[in-house]
Amino acid sequence: MTVLTLGKRIGIAASIAILMSGCTALPRSGPDDADIDRNATLKVISKDRKAGIDYALVDVTASILPYFSSVAQTSLAGFGSRSRGPADIALGYGDILQVSIFESQAGGLFIPSDAGSRPGNYITLPQQTIDRNGSITIPYAGRIKVAGRLKEEVEQEIEDRLASRAIEPQVVITVITSRSTQAAVLGDVNNPQRVDITAAGARILDLISAAGGLTSPNIETSVTLQRRDRIATVAYNTLLRNPSENIYVAPGDVISVEHERRTFLVMGAAGLTGRFDFEDSNLSLGEAIGKAGGLRDDRADPAQVLLYRVVSRQKLTKMGIDTSHFAGDSVPVVFRANLRDPATLFAVQKFKMEDKDIIYISNSDSVELLKFLDISNSITSSAAGIKKDVKSLGD
Repeated sequence: MTVLTLGKRIGIAASIAILMSGCTALPRSGPDDADIDRNATLKVISKDRKAGIDYALVDVTASILPYFSSVAQTSLAGFGSRSRGPADIALGYGDILQVSIFESQAGGLFIPSDAGSRPGNYITLPQQTIDRNGSITIPYAGRIKVAGRLKEEVEQEIEDRLASRAIEPQVVITVITSRSTQAAVLGDVNNPQRVDITAAGARILDLISAAGGLTSPNIETSVTLQRRDRIATVAYNTLLRNPSENIYVAPGDVISVEHERRTFLVMGAAGLTGRFDFEDSNLSLGEAIGKAGGLRDDRADPAQVLLYRVVSRQKLTKMGIDTSHFAGDSVPVVFRANLRDPATLFAVQKFKMEDKDIIYISNSDSVELLKFLDISNSITSSAAGIKKDVKSLGD
């Protein structure tokens, strides 16, 4: 065994000091981290430089797969059921109406006694636009509030008001132009527009079809329905596959079709790192790892494949996980997959990825050891070189 003399030890220590002091002279693509820290006017630094975000660590096992084997979906059920049929179409501001009044015989309020040559015992009033007060005017009946009411209700009220003056009056209202029964379709459709809603009813997919269909792939498209102060979003494929979600549209609804690029990040000891697109499929964790080139044999620790995701507190509670340590409705979770276990390869094929997931593959302990040995070897080699140079100078 070689024993270092005091002189050799001092030489090695001196070489290390020289190397460390000369680090600022080595090539860099930017400022030194020590200079950044030293020259800062103000420092806001957390204790031990930790982010301070509490998270849960959950192993990917068969027991959790039922909760993550499918992609979470939202619903439009709160807006009404498909089985209820279309909503009644009420009259509204800006609608143009035509009112016809029938009497049972001539000599009444509207039909004169000498009207025998008339084609019928009725008159048609000039067309009227429902004004800002929501009203129209009927001779001998006065101002009548019509906005927000069904056509049949208004007809009955006009008949009641004329009953004491006309002969058995009957009233028919015709909507010439409907400006209050439109719904808007916006976003990633070929022809954004306002669509008239008739008494026959129209569902969400009907309006999207009327707007020329989608401009983006089905699987990355979501549909948002806004009805007065309520908003809900559902995947376009959900509307296609689940008829109960394809609800009837109501006048005034706004339908926004949006293409959402779904991506995930891969870091660490993977074959490829960076941001990856889901493209036209719903990926599993296993497929996502394969898309990133798998694990690097020379660096990765197969037992430490980590997936970072924010999960709803409700889902974790259903899994039997104590969430009392966390505040808010969502919990940061790190899912850990041990790919050294052959059974885990089956599990990761059922564990579905979600938009903005982060996969981190840790380095194995042996890689960290090799890094340390490389650094130690370079320092020892530098020290030996310095000693040799000093000896040459002495000669």
